[in-house]
Amino acid sequence: KKIKVEFPPLIPVELLDFSPALEDLVLEVCTVGMSIASVALSPALEEVVNFPGFIGRFGLDLDDPILIFLSISGSLSPLRVMESDLIASVKLRIQSIKGFFVKKQKLGYDVDGRRRLISPQETPKDFFVEPVVVNQDIELPSLLKELISSTIEGLENGNGPIKSSDGSGGAYFMQDPSGNKYVSVFKPIDEEPMAVNNPHGQPVSIDGEGLKKGTQVGEGAFREVAAYMLDYPMTGPRAFPHDQSGFAGVPPTTMVKCLHKDFNHPNGYSFSPENTKIGSLQMFVSNVGTCEDMGYGVFPVDQVHKISVLDIRLANADRHGGNILVSREGKYGQIVLTPIDHGYCFPNKFEDCTFEWLYWPQAKEPYSPETLEYIKSLDAEQDIELLRIHGWEIPPSCARVFRISTMLLKKGAVKGLTPFAIGSIMCRETLNKESVIEQIINDAEAIVLPETTEEEFISTVSAIMDCCLDQYSRN
Repeated sequence: KKIKVEFPPLIPVELLDFSPALEDLVLEVCTVGMSIASVALSPALEEVVNFPGFIGRFGLDLDDPILIFLSISGSLSPLRVMESDLIASVKLRIQSIKGFFVKKQKLGYDVDGRRRLISPQETPKDFFVEPVVVNQDIELPSLLKELISSTIEGLENGNGPIKSSDGSGGAYFMQDPSGNKYVSVFKPIDEEPMAVNNPHGQPVSIDGEGLKKGTQVGEGAFREVAAYMLDYPMTGPRAFPHDQSGFAGVPPTTMVKCLHKDFNHPNGYSFSPENTKIGSLQMFVSNVGTCEDMGYGVFPVDQVHKISVLDIRLANADRHGGNILVSREGKYGQIVLTPIDHGYCFPNKFEDCTFEWLYWPQAKEPYSPETLEYIKSLDAEQDIELLRIHGWEIPPSCARVFRISTMLLKKGAVKGLTPFAIGSIMCRETLNKESVIEQIINDAEAIVLPETTEEEFISTVSAIMDCCLDQYSRN
């Protein structure tokens, strides 16, 4: 049986030019190895897919359970679909191919009961937002799908991005369809501080290092997404797909490609691939201000502690009062703190670690049993592997810092140290005086041999750290 579905030319495909015989071929679904149907390809399609190397160049195989071929005006693009994939996820991937995210596509049935795609003819938009998918085996959680969809709906209604006047990098508030509220915040990597298209006139980094020591320009979006991924809920690492809130409350964040005239385009704008921006898209959190706007004495201890756990673990180099949002929830207006702006987490050195909460009285209170149990469950190696699966091979130097910061948090918590005590070990007292954790690393480097493995080095750091923490716990 051959399944052919009419699919109007909504998605511009710019892969290859093929024979004019393919111009009328819009969408064919080849179900290979499935019991419900065996599909015969049209002669034109069969000739193309059997051309040496064609399927391989897309990382696909004709033995894949389901292959979808999208062909428009002679250009062909294959897409792998698993039998376990949800219809919604397949639609999302089809819709987002090559820059257009079509909202009004529907699934229906033709007269003989076969499924088909139905989509009205639409004029191509002058903008797009689509997810950056690195691992096709991981489905985007529904919460993030909804975040992208609501962002698109606002743009479709003519509510363009609004550039934030705060911060040192480009950040854009994306509006809902009514234009009365924000739904997300987009941060392009090419507009980060010291990046080529920074909208605030900052000089471009000469050596690639960011504003904070140990970070690289253009990696902020990865760190924003990583902070959300590793902010586990109390129950432990999320199983994907997930919609659970994390322990520290980092807003849902994902990587997207976005094109719009209202972003910063110093060299002029046109609707073309070179103007597409990649960056982080984070859910907007309604708030009554930031921690800079009010006295820290009103903040609940548990709210301060949850952020301290996140910052110590990720070795945050930029935690100040302006990137902690304050909200009021519930009948009695309970204060909730939300940490944002994590582009300077996961540095490759501890030099610039900064924690605003270190000077608040709540930081000198001991962690609660629930928080201690959460800290006990953390596993740096598991986290590094999770990031790898999602497409970020964390650099070895950053992975080392992450292992050591997680180790310090876990060991300090076991010994009953407060957030203040642990944070003080990680942060410098003055710019020119190394922190205690830096001294521990220096001592370990002086002991080990050049051929020492990373595991042996971390073990040496662990032994030195134990001696240091013993002194802190006795004081």
